[in-house]
Amino acid sequence: MKLIIVESPTKAKTLARFLGDGYVIEATMGHIKDLPKSKLGVDVENNFLPDFELVEKRSKEIAVLKRQAQKAKEIFIASDPDREGEAIAFHVKEIIGDGKTKRIVFHEITKEAVETAIANPRDIDKALVDAQIARRVLDRLVGYNLSPLLWRKVRRGLSAGRVQTVAVRLIVEREREIQKFKSIEYWEIIVDLKNKHSFSAQLLKLNGKTPILDQKEKTDVVVKELKEADYKISKVTKKETVKTPPPPFTTSTMTQNTTHLFGWSAKRTMMVAQRLYEEGLITYHRTDSVHLSETALGQARSYIEKTFGKAYLPDTPRFYKTKSKNAQEAHEAIRPTQINNLGGELISEQKKLYQLIWNRFLACQMTQAVFDSTAIDVVAEYRKNLYLLRASGQIIKFDGYKKVLPGSSNGEITLPPVEENENLTLVKVNPSQKFTLPPPKFNEASLIKTLEKLGIGRPSTYAPIITTIQIRSYVEKDEGKFTPTTVGNAVTDFLVKYFPDTFEYSFTADMEADLDLVAENKKDWTKIVKQFWTPFDKILKDVTKNAKRVKIEVEKIGKKCPECKEGELVIRVGRFGKFISCSRFPECKFTDKYQDRINVKCP
Repeated sequence: MKLIIVESPTKAKTLARFLGDGYVIEATMGHIKDLPKSKLGVDVENNFLPDFELVEKRSKEIAVLKRQAQKAKEIFIASDPDREGEAIAFHVKEIIGDGKTKRIVFHEITKEAVETAIANPRDIDKALVDAQIARRVLDRLVGYNLSPLLWRKVRRGLSAGRVQTVAVRLIVEREREIQKFKSIEYWEIIVDLKNKHSFSAQLLKLNGKTPILDQKEKTDVVVKELKEADYKISKVTKKETVKTPPPPFTTSTMTQNTTHLFGWSAKRTMMVAQRLYEEGLITYHRTDSVHLSETALGQARSYIEKTFGKAYLPDTPRFYKTKSKNAQEAHEAIRPTQINNLGGELISEQKKLYQLIWNRFLACQMTQAVFDSTAIDVVAEYRKNLYLLRASGQIIKFDGYKKVLPGSSNGEITLPPVEENENLTLVKVNPSQKFTLPPPKFNEASLIKTLEKLGIGRPSTYAPIITTIQIRSYVEKDEGKFTPTTVGNAVTDFLVKYFPDTFEYSFTADMEADLDLVAENKKDWTKIVKQFWTPFDKILKDVTKNAKRVKIEVEKIGKKCPECKEGELVIRVGRFGKFISCSRFPECKFTDKYQDRINVKCP
């Protein structure tokens, strides 16, 4: 009997479908060893040796693994193909022994991929394990030491994380940008014109310069002149433009797209993707690579030519360059494992995500979309003033990859046929008042995009980061957009003030880059941790001793406390969300539930 060990029962069931009777497949149900919850679990005096303990709630699974390992002739550990999966494999090997144990890796759960992996086993990659241990140790050193500090200096029950705090900082700083923003008035003028047909053109220039229309009075003067001006076509520009298909999905771009198209959270997306991966329908979903295997490219090109014809197939396969600063390991992009599987048997969320991945993958290997673009320049002459207006149009000439990519607008604007020097008749002048807008609040998609651009976090961490900062009540999400809470503001200000380097964007990104070097066996993880810990520990001791307690701002609701009759009722944020209390706390202990009324009738 041969034993294969994976993380989840779903993955085990998928493997069982195509492996023969000679295999037994068992699941660890996640991590079977972890740092203890009740103590630091890192020996800072002994080269930061982590004290990994058996996970108590996995005792049943551990017993099964040991029992089956004794019976097995060969043992293959097939945990996920990333650092976390490698660490799980390492701990499994520690528990069941070294003799018969081999590591196998596959990026898709298909018969071919698994059989190839079994035929080509390898040893545990200690460099990947070290990178995961380093991340775990760093996160524990920060969280375990900063949390009690926040209890003393800000409020009981708070906690801090190495990367999560940086994510909250982004949201806090964006909110302050928005609050400081001063909107500026400006005006746009669209003129409706006609020859045999009607079209609209926008005012661009006045006597060769961009007009400054920042007041109604100035705009009224221009409008008056445009109403009395003579119009004619000065120039017609036609050109062919092309649009190239986007690359296949990475974790980041997949979660961004599901946020935009479906309104899904990163957590929801990753849960659905996990299911699709474990059922053998897509490749591994935690990746920052846009690489595609030769087999996948061959499948896609064959399907495109057969289904859509040669016009939709480029002469050579398309290759994309990974933009992520520190793309991990030799992963593939997220794609369907079988292009001929259209996902017809799937239902609900799985079907929506599968079709999105399928379409994106196929589109990335199709020809460009071709457009005919037209620009019509119109001059309006009024006495000595010469106004330039422009109408821009675009029609699709060949749809190319847009044949299969949903949610991708063709953006067609059709303009009438016109000739240079042709006179036009004015229909209407349309002035519209506008105001400059502040930078937008972060949503999940834009936050992930920014974290990735800064080199902070990795495919496996985006969803947990966003989930954690909401659970801790550091940010709130309203209509998909993040706003920092008063607690989030207070904690961010405190940590950035006293630990400026630790929570600096570039420092966090450099730390991620160092972890990548550990994974490539180019750096010693203990040296990286020591380099971080020595100054951090010094600052920690000084802040613990000397920093003053921070007062969290509260929101008054305009009512007196019914208990003490002196204080005012205020909204506070606790471990379990918002609640109402007396402003004289702790002298007055009155509390009440907070109700957020939305004034919408039950449908």
